[in-house]
Amino acid sequence: MPEANENAPTIVLTHGAFADGSSWDGVIERLQQAGYAAIAPAIALRGVQVDSAYLGSVVSQIDGPVLLVGHSYGGALISNADTNPPNVVGLVFVAAFAPDTEEVLGEVTADSKDAVLMTALVQREVPTGQDSKTAPEFFIDPERYREAFAADLPPEKTAVMAATQRPVAAAAFSDRCGTPAWKSLPSWAVVANQDKAAGADLVLTMARRAGADITEVDSSHVVMVSQPQAVTDVILRAADTVALPQG
Repeated sequence: MPEANENAPTIVLTHGAFADGSSWDGVIERLQQAGYAAIAPAIALRGVQVDSAYLGSVVSQIDGPVLLVGHSYGGALISNADTNPPNVVGLVFVAAFAPDTEEVLGEVTADSKDAVLMTALVQREVPTGQDSKTAPEFFIDPERYREAFAADLPPEKTAVMAATQRPVAAAAFSDRCGTPAWKSLPSWAVVANQDKAAGADLVLTMARRAGADITEVDSSHVVMVSQPQAVTDVILRAADTVALPQG
């Protein structure tokens, strides 16, 4: 393993909806082999405001600079003002939303001609912990999971992913976003050109608006699973760019 640059950023990999930190396994292995410290915190998937505040608390307790990486819904979290402590030095969007101030994910996704995810969602009610009140959350219909989320992975793998997916609260699609960190930080973006979840067209438009250094990859929405080396290469380029000189 290469000797780590002690001034290099810790890489915080933020998973999106219907997923968990294990979606970054292939990328983390490669980052560690390259000598970088990387973590993938568990996100509750309860809404942009709650989740971005949690991510911000994780980042603020890391010593030294941090490079934030977000997949899908995770892009909204790394964009949100709550996740921009002083030690964040850059952002990497991976098939991810990069919303602007006051944007709502459920509204902007409707503008995509490529996305089919919203039509594949199933709603159920879950207890809020307040008397007998319930609140809506969503998961992907297992019969449509591969089509909408991971069409370039083997059916056997997507069947497991569908069975272990983590539902997301309705607030993820209805919360308004704050002032985005991409307005003040350097950004990179991996655009999966076969993305039918966030929508390749929407992701590309947002990445351009954010002024990100864009890399397009022939992949489904879960590009970090199907093309981990391509994603790692972009993250390493970003990390090398923002890393402080040694000495």
